[in-house]
Amino acid sequence: MHENLFRLKKPDYERLQSFGFSKADGFYHYHTEIANGQFLLTVSIADGGRVETKVIDRDGGDEYLLYRAPTASGALVGLIRAEIEATLERIAGDCFEPDVFKSDCAKELIAHVRRTYGDEPEFLWQKLPTNAVFRRKDTGKWYAALLTVSKRKLGIDSDETAEIIDLRIRPEELSLLPLGEKYFPGYHMNKRSWYTLLLDGSVPQNELYRRLDESYLLAVK
Repeated sequence: MHENLFRLKKPDYERLQSFGFSKADGFYHYHTEIANGQFLLTVSIADGGRVETKVIDRDGGDEYLLYRAPTASGALVGLIRAEIEATLERIAGDCFEPDVFKSDCAKELIAHVRRTYGDEPEFLWQKLPTNAVFRRKDTGKWYAALLTVSKRKLGIDSDETAEIIDLRIRPEELSLLPLGEKYFPGYHMNKRSWYTLLLDGSVPQNELYRRLDESYLLAVK
């Protein structure tokens, strides 16, 4: 019932403890009363990020399982499901962070942006959870977009998924790039002033940082 809340996310264990979780037996556990104190909800998170819930009826001490049954209905089970969902939404928002981009190249690039500009990837589209942007704090303009797409959409004869970055460039410099090798026309961007790079190591990391820094400078009003 809660898989989508934590999809493409990973727990921040310091934030879990600040939220009220405690660690025991390899899990982080959080306890809270629900349904006007009639039940005790325990949320458990494994080291790998797997999330489990358990509900205990405080009157008899028995585990309450009805909320797990898809066909179960009624005011009480509806209330319990709603309060569990609200609790999990708070935990996902307060204690988890995005974990979308998997390649070493993408992770190192995100770390470079964090160190250099203090920016984090912004996931702006609920229906496109694997797409993010970086934007300048002073102008609010994007200077990079991190995306996950099929290589075929870049003109590569492959159905493999690729992590890519879109960057700004001056139009007169764009014509000098060997498009179709390690550079590609800007994916979903203005192809006169944006271009795309694969985050697969085909572009050396230092070159990638330099080009990202140039894009940052171009993101002005």
